[in-house]
Amino acid sequence: MQAASTKFDLVSRFLRPVATTTPLIRVGAFGDGGYLVPDDLHGIAACYSPGVSRQSTFELDLAKHGIPSFMADASCSGPVIDIPGGHFIPKFVGPTDGDDRISMASWVEQTDPAPAADLLLQMDIEGDEYSTIAAIPERLLKRFRIVIIELHRLPSIISKEPFFNRAKPAIEKLMAHYEAVHLHANNASGAVEVDGVHIPRVVEVTFLRKDRANVTGPVIGLPHPLDRRHRPDLPDLELPVAWLRQTPG
Repeated sequence: MQAASTKFDLVSRFLRPVATTTPLIRVGAFGDGGYLVPDDLHGIAACYSPGVSRQSTFELDLAKHGIPSFMADASCSGPVIDIPGGHFIPKFVGPTDGDDRISMASWVEQTDPAPAADLLLQMDIEGDEYSTIAAIPERLLKRFRIVIIELHRLPSIISKEPFFNRAKPAIEKLMAHYEAVHLHANNASGAVEVDGVHIPRVVEVTFLRKDRANVTGPVIGLPHPLDRRHRPDLPDLELPVAWLRQTPG
């Protein structure tokens, strides 16, 4: 992979999950809407969840752990189920504020239930995640103990300079403070071949802040036993080998 090798190498280092002493648990439905997270939820004051899915079982399960969720999405009128302690605003979350938009910094400033406590971020905003993460002030970003992001457009980021340049600041920012602890390809979105390697269009990544991550080694094999396919009628997508261990082979 020559033309895209530098981009592929950075994305591989960014996404390559590590094993830690903290086990993963599933939060949310056993299907679309559920995520694997480290069993390190105690003391998290709130979840911020930009992008409201057709189901909100993740936020519902967090409420059972005593964690309220702040949700935002201008494309709907709110979650389809009642979330105990949930708060919703009809705005898109992005890098800046606007009539129907709000930045992460403004959103947390207006709603923060415990300014000294850790938070959780679960983000699925259809490609706007890169500019949004890049715009989060460093001090705020480091308050998120766990970050779960659905990352889009990975084949374009690896193969096209403009896409890579837009994503790189967010990738480097997250790499500075977090370890990827889980990776799951969305099998409903398919993959694109880039220089002989099949790259999933969309992946879900769970990050744990480095000060909470006692790393024991690389994750050798995926999917995880708690993973579930987004499309049960389709097979899991294979991940590039470079995303699964420290060295290929």
